Amino acid sequence: MKDYLKSLILAALEKAGLKTSVEISFEKPKIESHGDLSTNFALLAAKELKSKPRDVAQKVVDALDVDATLIDKVDVAGPGFINFRFNERYFLSFVNTVLAAGENFGRSNFGAGKKTQVEFVSANPTGPLTVGHGRNAVFGDTIANVLQWTGHDVTREYYFNNAGRQMRVLGNSVKMRYREILGEKIEFPDDHYQGEYIKDIARHLLDERGTSLAEEPAEGAFKDRAEREIFEDIKGSLARLGIKFDVFYNENTLYETGKIKEVIAALESAGLTYDKDGAKWFKATAVGGEQDKVIVKSTGEPTYRLPDIAYHIEKFRRGFELVVDIFGSDHIATYPDVLLALRSLGYDTERIKVLIHQFVTIFQNGEVVKMSTRKANFITLDELIDWVGADAVRFFFIMRNVGTHLNFDIDLAKKQSEENPVFYLQYAHARIASIVRFAEDEGLPVKEITAGGGGKFDISLLREKEEIELSKTLGNFPEVVEAAASTFEPHRIINYLQEVAEAFHRFYHLQRVVIPERELAAARLALCIAAKAVLANGFRILGISAPEKM
Repeated sequence: MKDYLKSLILAALEKAGLKTSVEISFEKPKIESHGDLSTNFALLAAKELKSKPRDVAQKVVDALDVDATLIDKVDVAGPGFINFRFNERYFLSFVNTVLAAGENFGRSNFGAGKKTQVEFVSANPTGPLTVGHGRNAVFGDTIANVLQWTGHDVTREYYFNNAGRQMRVLGNSVKMRYREILGEKIEFPDDHYQGEYIKDIARHLLDERGTSLAEEPAEGAFKDRAEREIFEDIKGSLARLGIKFDVFYNENTLYETGKIKEVIAALESAGLTYDKDGAKWFKATAVGGEQDKVIVKSTGEPTYRLPDIAYHIEKFRRGFELVVDIFGSDHIATYPDVLLALRSLGYDTERIKVLIHQFVTIFQNGEVVKMSTRKANFITLDELIDWVGADAVRFFFIMRNVGTHLNFDIDLAKKQSEENPVFYLQYAHARIASIVRFAEDEGLPVKEITAGGGGKFDISLLREKEEIELSKTLGNFPEVVEAAASTFEPHRIINYLQEVAEAFHRFYHLQRVVIPERELAAARLALCIAAKAVLANGFRILGISAPEKM
C-alpha cells in the first residue's frame, strides 16, 4: 500500500505542477482517528516549494486520483500531514491475499538477491556451547531466516580457530586428566579447561588406546580428539535448535595461504605500521582511531585483530555484498579496530553490519542459576534445551532486542499457560487447527479454502469489528518482515505475532465460526485459516514449531 500511495502522490505532484526532491515516506499514526497511514511529505517539501506546508498538502490532496475501493478518505491535518483512511473492503482483501500466497505470504524481493553472509556462533572447539553462545546462535539463525524471506542470497558461516594457545591448553587439559585416570597425582592448573567433558574425552581415549598415550605430546592425539569430540558436540547442540551452517571457515587457513602476511604487507605499504617494544603496531591514530593497537605481539603471535582483518578481506574477495557479523558484548570495544583497518585499506565497511548481543542470566525459582551441574562453571546450551525445550529456547532468546541484557526465566518458559509467550502464540495456532478440524467434520469446504479457493467463501460477509481488525492485522505481515530485515531486529516479528494472536482471540471470543449460516461460517473459516497461515509463516522465520494440537 505504501508503494501505491507513493505513486499516487508522485502523480498528484506532477498534475499540480510541483517539483521536489523530498523523499515520500509513510508512518502509522499513533492516534487511530488520524487514519491508517500518514505522510509528513508536505512539511519537508514546503521550504523547497516556497509555500506553506498545509497549502502544499492541500494541493496534493486536490490532485489525488484515489481508488474508492481502497481508500475511504484523505485529509489534511495539523501543520500539513496528509492522512489516509482505507476502507473495510481493502482490509478484508488480505484474507484472499494470504490464502493465495499460503506458505509464501510475507516473502519479498526486498533484498534483490543480494549475496549476503551471516557469521555467527564462531566459538572455538574448546568446550560445549554456553547459553551465551545460544543467544548468538538463535539470533544469527533468525537473522539469516529473515534475510532469506526478503530475497537475500544468504550464506550461514561459522568461523573458528583450532590452533594457538587455547587449543594447546585444551590438549594439555585432556592429557592431564588422562594421566590422572591412570593413577598419577595431578595438580590441575586453574587456567586449564575444567568440567566433566574433559574427563569424558580422556576416558574415551583410554578406552580406545589404553595406556599407550602416556608419553604422547598434548598437541597430538589429545588435542585432536578433544577438537573432534567438542565440535561434534557443538554441531549436535545447534542441530537441536534446527541450526545448520553452510560454511565452517578455519582461521588457520589464513596463515597457511599467506593471507595474514598480505595484510601486514598492505598495512606497511600504506605506512600504517611501526615496531615498538618488540611488537608490531597498527597506526590507528593516523586514520581516525583513538589509540594505536598491537597486531603482532613481541612473541611473534598475532593479536585477534590481524586474522579478523584478513578474514573480512576474504569475505569481500568472495563477493559478499552484505556481511553481517554477530558478536557478544566482549567485542564491543574491539571490532571498531578491524573496521578501521579495513577502511584504511580501501574496503567499503558500509557493507559490514556488526550486531552485538548482551549477556544472558538464567533464573529459576526466582534465583540466578550460576553453573552447570555437569560440564563446568557455566550453563550449557544443551542443559537449557533439556530444561525448557528447543521452541522456548529459540523464542526467549529473540523476544527482546539483543542489545539488552536478557533474563531467561526457566519457570516461565516451562509454563503451559497463556503467561508463557511462546505457549500463547502456539496455542492460538493449535486452537485454529482445532476449529478447522471441527469445520471439516461439519462439511465446510476446508481444503478448497486452504488452497485459496475464493469462490468457496464471500469475504464481504465479514462486517464485525473483530473480523475486520484481524484481517487488517494479517495484512501487515510482509511489511513487518521487511522492517525486521532492514533493522536486523527479529523481535519485531514476535511483537507482531502477539498482535495477531490477540486479534484472533478477540474475534474468537465474540464471534462463533462454525454456525448454521454456512456462507458466513465459510467466510469466518477463511479468516481463521488465513490467521493460521500467518502464524505458521512467522513461526518458520523464528524457527519454532506450529503445533496442530496442544
